[in-house]
Amino acid sequence: MQESSKRRKNRPSGLDEMSPREIVEQLDRYVVGQKAAKKAVAIALRNRIRRQKLDEEMAQEIAPKNIIMIGPTGVGKTEIARRLAKLANSPFLKIEATKFTEIGYVGRDVESMVRDLADIAVDMIRAEKINEIEEKAEQNAEERLLDLLLATVENVPGEKSRMESGEDLARIETMREKLRRQLRAGKLDQRIVELEVREHPTSPISLQIFEGSSFEDIQFNMRDLLSGMMEGKAKKSRMPVAEAAEYIVQEEEQKLVDMEQVARLALDRVEQSGIIFLDEIDKIAGRESGHGPDVSREGVQRDILPIVEGTSVNTRYGMLRTDHILFIAAGAFHVAKPTDLIPELQGRFPIRVELNPLNENDFVRILREPQNALIKQYMSLLGTEGLKLRFTEDSIREIARLACLVNEGTENIGARRLHTIVEALLEDYSFEGKQRKPRQIKITAAYVRQKLGDIVQDKDLSRYIL
Repeated sequence: MQESSKRRKNRPSGLDEMSPREIVEQLDRYVVGQKAAKKAVAIALRNRIRRQKLDEEMAQEIAPKNIIMIGPTGVGKTEIARRLAKLANSPFLKIEATKFTEIGYVGRDVESMVRDLADIAVDMIRAEKINEIEEKAEQNAEERLLDLLLATVENVPGEKSRMESGEDLARIETMREKLRRQLRAGKLDQRIVELEVREHPTSPISLQIFEGSSFEDIQFNMRDLLSGMMEGKAKKSRMPVAEAAEYIVQEEEQKLVDMEQVARLALDRVEQSGIIFLDEIDKIAGRESGHGPDVSREGVQRDILPIVEGTSVNTRYGMLRTDHILFIAAGAFHVAKPTDLIPELQGRFPIRVELNPLNENDFVRILREPQNALIKQYMSLLGTEGLKLRFTEDSIREIARLACLVNEGTENIGARRLHTIVEALLEDYSFEGKQRKPRQIKITAAYVRQKLGDIVQDKDLSRYIL
């Protein structure tokens, strides 16, 4: 029960009362359509929250229901997983399955994905801890800066006179408060102070030799070992107050953050709420051919299998169990099928959802509905230079139509085609920027056809341009 309470304490807040339907509604703010995929990940996330409310014995028996997303590129597979992790405040790693190779071949060790996820979790927890102590760190940094500034003021009484007379002490405090007011007002930003800093020399030893898959363990152990050996010596450095303040705040944050506690919490968060998005899993599907570049496909699957099943991985922060990490695999499966995966791996991905190809109506919605809609992005970007961009309804429909047309005539890259189309459409305005006159820009369907029509009609040209 003690472990169970520890798990609840480290669980990201804000999701306890959120139903799967509400999770889907949150995902709808960023991803258009794909209800089946959203429903599957929402249930997986809700089941994780339910499991963390159980007693330790029962919780250990409940394994996450890993998911395979099947669909062409550019339909939202990665975005759904990424937004889900952000919503849950979970450590998230996206990695391509093709990066890994069977042991004995040149490539990354499959366990490296778990180590990478642990590094991400440590950065997350450390950032959270820094937010908690940020105010205290700034206060400490201010006091240290005032000490440095007082040392630059002429005729400041020394330690002896301070002890001899209370009048001298009062004078120092008055001067300190005056400097504090000036410091907060930014009047002292350019004053030069002398600060003790640590050098960070470049190591003459290259660690690139350890980058191979068989040296993963040696790599992170050697980095930790050499970090102490390369610790720089302290030296005096003169710098402006504004620059010194940033340096001192960072030093104070390091003093106040307990990295051992951060590492413990990070490992626990990875074990209880980590998400690994394994992309291009269809590229390693298939049985052995016995020779050629595909010889390690099944070997990679067998190497990945224990990670998904649940094993202990040695990280620089300690041992990490993968039993309750949620794995979301994705692939287009144009050639291979999910059934081409080895049976043991198929069994570890019991949930399969198919994502639909995007049509013209979907493109229209993608352009204007999501919180991070592409059109909103460009309006904000050009707005920073005083340009007021406005799209008419028919222009949005025309952009969507041309994107579908190009996808049909060339390679279908889904919603990513919209980035290419809109960038080509607005390149003149982006190039001119604040020099553009007039400031008001109205994008109409006629302008879209004028700018892109010829490129789209010329199949050979559109293959290279769009």
